[in-house]
Amino acid sequence: QVQLVESGGGLVQPGGSLRLSCAASGSIFSINAMGWYRQTLGKQRELVATISSGGTTDYADAVKGRFTISRDYAKNTVYLRMNSLKPEDTAVYYCWGSSYYGSSWGQGTQVTVSS
Repeated sequence: QVQLVESGGGLVQPGGSLRLSCAASGSIFSINAMGWYRQTLGKQRELVATISSGGTTDYADAVKGRFTISRDYAKNTVYLRMNSLKPEDTAVYYCWGSSYYGSSWGQGTQVTVSS
Protein backbone atom coordinates (compact mmCIF):
# COMPACT_ATOMS: atom_id res chain seq x y z
CA GLN A 1 0.00 0.00 0.00
CA VAL A 2 1.02 3.59 -0.59
CA GLN A 3 0.18 6.55 1.64
CA LEU A 4 0.31 10.13 0.45
CA VAL A 5 0.34 13.26 2.62
CA GLU A 6 0.04 16.75 1.14
CA SER A 7 1.15 20.05 2.61
CA GLY A 8 1.63 23.64 1.51
CA GLY A 9 -1.85 24.89 0.75
CA GLY A 10 -3.21 28.20 1.98
CA LEU A 11 -4.51 31.62 1.06
CA VAL A 12 -2.67 33.66 -1.56
CA GLN A 13 -3.45 36.82 -3.50
CA PRO A 14 -3.98 36.73 -7.27
CA GLY A 15 -0.62 36.71 -9.01
CA GLY A 16 1.06 35.05 -6.06
CA SER A 17 2.81 31.72 -5.72
CA LEU A 18 2.55 28.57 -3.63
CA ARG A 19 4.38 25.27 -3.51
CA LEU A 20 2.56 22.08 -2.64
CA SER A 21 4.39 19.00 -1.39
CA CYS A 22 3.31 15.38 -1.28
CA ALA A 23 5.29 12.83 0.69
CA ALA A 24 4.85 9.15 -0.13
CA SER A 25 5.33 6.30 2.30
CA GLY A 26 4.64 2.60 2.42
CA SER A 27 5.40 0.52 -0.67
CA ILE A 28 7.17 3.38 -2.42
CA PHE A 29 9.22 1.01 -4.57
CA SER A 30 6.02 0.20 -6.46
CA ILE A 31 5.12 3.81 -7.36
CA ASN A 32 5.13 4.68 -11.05
CA ALA A 33 3.51 7.97 -11.94
CA MET A 34 2.55 10.67 -9.45
CA GLY A 35 0.59 13.83 -9.89
CA TRP A 36 -1.87 16.43 -8.72
CA TYR A 37 -5.60 16.79 -9.24
CA ARG A 38 -7.96 19.47 -8.00
CA GLN A 39 -11.63 19.70 -7.20
CA THR A 40 -14.09 22.49 -6.48
CA LEU A 41 -17.52 22.12 -4.91
CA GLY A 42 -19.99 20.56 -7.29
CA LYS A 43 -17.43 19.72 -9.94
CA GLN A 44 -15.52 16.61 -10.88
CA ARG A 45 -11.94 16.15 -9.84
CA GLU A 46 -9.69 17.28 -12.68
CA LEU A 47 -6.11 16.59 -13.65
CA VAL A 48 -3.60 19.35 -12.95
CA ALA A 49 -0.23 17.72 -13.66
CA THR A 50 1.48 14.34 -13.68
CA ILE A 51 5.05 13.10 -13.71
CA SER A 52 6.12 9.62 -14.71
CA SER A 53 8.78 7.48 -13.07
CA GLY A 54 11.10 8.61 -15.86
CA GLY A 55 10.38 12.28 -15.30
CA THR A 56 8.01 12.91 -18.21
CA THR A 57 5.51 15.62 -17.29
CA ASP A 58 2.04 16.48 -18.47
CA TYR A 59 -0.12 19.50 -17.64
CA ALA A 60 -3.69 20.61 -18.01
CA ASP A 61 -4.01 23.41 -20.54
CA ALA A 62 -5.30 25.75 -17.82
CA VAL A 63 -2.03 25.60 -15.88
CA LYS A 64 0.61 25.24 -18.61
CA GLY A 65 3.33 27.84 -18.26
CA ARG A 66 2.30 28.68 -14.69
CA PHE A 67 2.61 25.41 -12.75
CA THR A 68 5.61 23.10 -12.54
CA ILE A 69 5.57 19.54 -11.22
CA SER A 70 8.77 17.95 -9.96
CA ARG A 71 9.80 14.86 -8.08
CA ASP A 72 12.53 14.16 -5.53
CA TYR A 73 13.09 10.42 -5.72
CA ALA A 74 15.43 10.39 -2.72
CA LYS A 75 12.76 12.00 -0.53
CA ASN A 76 9.84 10.16 -2.14
CA THR A 77 8.18 13.53 -2.58
CA VAL A 78 6.43 15.25 -5.46
CA TYR A 79 6.02 19.01 -5.64
CA LEU A 80 3.74 21.41 -7.46
CA ARG A 81 5.07 24.92 -7.89
CA MET A 82 2.21 27.26 -8.71
CA ASN A 83 2.98 30.74 -10.05
CA SER A 84 0.75 33.54 -11.32
CA LEU A 85 -2.17 32.12 -9.40
CA LYS A 86 -5.68 33.09 -10.43
CA PRO A 87 -8.96 33.01 -8.48
CA GLU A 88 -10.08 30.13 -10.70
CA ASP A 89 -7.20 28.04 -9.32
CA THR A 90 -9.03 27.95 -5.99
CA ALA A 91 -9.72 24.30 -5.16
CA VAL A 92 -8.80 21.37 -2.97
CA TYR A 93 -5.64 19.89 -4.43
CA TYR A 94 -5.13 16.14 -4.16
CA CYS A 95 -1.91 14.22 -4.57
CA TRP A 96 -2.20 11.05 -6.65
CA GLY A 97 0.08 8.08 -7.07
CA SER A 98 -0.09 5.07 -9.35
CA SER A 99 1.52 1.88 -8.12
CA TYR A 100 1.30 -1.89 -8.25
CA TYR A 101 -1.60 -1.59 -5.79
CA GLY A 102 -3.57 0.82 -7.98
CA SER A 103 -4.32 4.49 -7.42
CA SER A 104 -3.66 6.17 -4.09
CA TRP A 105 -4.87 9.59 -2.99
CA GLY A 106 -3.87 12.07 -0.35
CA GLN A 107 -6.36 13.78 1.94
CA GLY A 108 -6.27 17.04 0.00
CA THR A 109 -5.03 20.54 0.75
CA GLN A 110 -7.03 23.72 0.22
CA VAL A 111 -5.67 26.43 -2.05
CA THR A 112 -7.56 29.73 -2.04
CA VAL A 113 -6.65 32.56 -4.39
CA SER A 114 -8.35 35.75 -3.30
CA SER A 115 -7.62 39.38 -2.59
